[in-house]
Amino acid sequence: MIRGSFRSMIRSPLAVIFVLMSAIFCATRSPAAEAMQEPIVYTLRFPAPQAHSVEVEATVPTGGRPAIELMMATWTPGSYMIREYSRHLEAVTAATVSGEALPLEKTRKNRWRVTTGGAAQVTVRYRVYARELSVRTNFIDASFALLNGAPTFLTLADGAERPHDVQIVLPPGWKTAVCALPPPPGFAEGEGRFRAASFDALVDAPIYAGTPALYRFEVGGTPHLLVNEGEGGIWDGPRSAADVEKIARELVAFWGVIPYPRFIFFNLLVEMDGGLEHRDSTVLMESRWATRRRKDYVDWLGLVSHEQFHAWSGKRLRPEALGPFDYENEVYTRDLWIVEGLTSYYDDVLLHRAGLSTQKELLKALSTDVEVLQTTPGRQAQTLATSSFDAWIKYYRRDENSPNTAISYYVKGAVVGFLLDARIRRATDGRRSLDDVLRLAYRRFSGERGFRSEEFRTALHEVAGIDLSSWLDRALFSNDELDYTEALAWYGLRFVEKEDEKKDEEEGNGDEAGPAAPAGWLGMETEDRSGRLVVTEVRRGTPAYEAGLNVEDEILGLGDYRVTPAQWKDRLKAYRPGETVELLVARRDRLVRLGATLQEKPKLRWRLAVDPEATAEQKGHLAAWLASSAPAQGLDKP
Repeated sequence: MIRGSFRSMIRSPLAVIFVLMSAIFCATRSPAAEAMQEPIVYTLRFPAPQAHSVEVEATVPTGGRPAIELMMATWTPGSYMIREYSRHLEAVTAATVSGEALPLEKTRKNRWRVTTGGAAQVTVRYRVYARELSVRTNFIDASFALLNGAPTFLTLADGAERPHDVQIVLPPGWKTAVCALPPPPGFAEGEGRFRAASFDALVDAPIYAGTPALYRFEVGGTPHLLVNEGEGGIWDGPRSAADVEKIARELVAFWGVIPYPRFIFFNLLVEMDGGLEHRDSTVLMESRWATRRRKDYVDWLGLVSHEQFHAWSGKRLRPEALGPFDYENEVYTRDLWIVEGLTSYYDDVLLHRAGLSTQKELLKALSTDVEVLQTTPGRQAQTLATSSFDAWIKYYRRDENSPNTAISYYVKGAVVGFLLDARIRRATDGRRSLDDVLRLAYRRFSGERGFRSEEFRTALHEVAGIDLSSWLDRALFSNDELDYTEALAWYGLRFVEKEDEKKDEEEGNGDEAGPAAPAGWLGMETEDRSGRLVVTEVRRGTPAYEAGLNVEDEILGLGDYRVTPAQWKDRLKAYRPGETVELLVARRDRLVRLGATLQEKPKLRWRLAVDPEATAEQKGHLAAWLASSAPAQGLDKP
């Protein structure tokens, strides 16, 4: 307030009332309310990183309350499974800031109550064991640490909106700590201090500490950082950084806006794969050898595209249920087909548009999704919407029967995205596409509140200019087979037989005098366990399923002869479809004889290819699909 303004204000009766009410409010605020903006301050130390643990010290404001309740999350957003992170905590204690011990009682599997004695702050200390190497959990060893927020930080059960500050104390030999969060007031970048505006923001910002290779670039004036851990002289860091920059530029061109102040790619080269999205960063895992193998490298680039795409779709444009989060219970939505399925469709499309994959590689990636869906019996048992809703108990808890009872919302969602995009392009004569739906939805629903299912549908109808309800209902809420005819006709594509299927047919039984006959097929998966031929998967509707073969059966003989893992495939090819064979199996040490009538292996004609008879118009549609990232005109403006 400038000098003299207060005196002029009190000349107004309404202003006087305002001033008096403000004074009363300030005088009557509770200590707890006063403390609401005080941050919880965490200090993380690694006294023995080789022992896979981090020591956490948290200074927690109490607001003068006689007791406070502390909570640890049970799951990580983006990975829909209760994981019980509190099982990794030990030596939890509470004390005053002067060191006087305070009573602490565990009240639930993931909650603790501290009796404060009226102290304004309490210090909580605990140790976290961290040796689960995945994108969603914690891992620490002598060389580096990856810390996710959910399995690391205790917080006030009722204090999610307060700031949370983190200080990283590096062990000897480590050079830096990296996080997408900004430093607290009074601190600078690079000092190992970070501030989250809320617990949601803290959980959404993984922390890396170690001695990485760092690659910086800007897109639209916004800084981006690639953090490579474990290059080992094998991974091509400069090449990967240049290609990640191309992806980032393509994604920004697609969305037309940069929503983050900076973006960090944490790339851990640990001979595993996986990725997890965050608001302003992503965690990636890959083999350091991938840059030397074309297929593996393109797969990794697709992962980069997928996870950064989530910075727009999934983190900002999101279903209403997905943030802010209940970190102690399941959060249900039927719209993961949008968040993950459409992202899985676009990751490969945008990779091609960025010039990092060939048309053949893109069509092969889409073909793989189609083939996986069409050869999974679960497509006739679980709808796409239910797959999303049941992610907590199905997708992340897969077993040998999962192919018979479930589908992936990633896979079917990607296929539905491909078909939906073609339908919109056809309905608008190529003027608009699913690209425009996402951009429109982003402008409307990327604020504090996520979208409702019907709101996303409205955006679809609006862009397409037609009512898509009937088509969507079949795709999302029924087990009807998807119809590929329209999409193939629009782009001038067709399905062809896989090359390896032709090879199998050529190598079937027969003789030199005539063509090879089809080989017999049982329709099950086996593996070699130290010389034992063991059944690992039996799919519904196959000869193996009808014969009564079980997972974990050990196959000892085929016909009247013993069979080994090395002989199994060739021996089976000696029989023809329609023949009945006897299998001798060991089941829980008991010998069982089973009769199975062989069938011809279904031909997998799900490989997408350009139709040699495609018209110039169809070729134009295909080129437009693969090339354009510019927004269509005539839709909402930001």
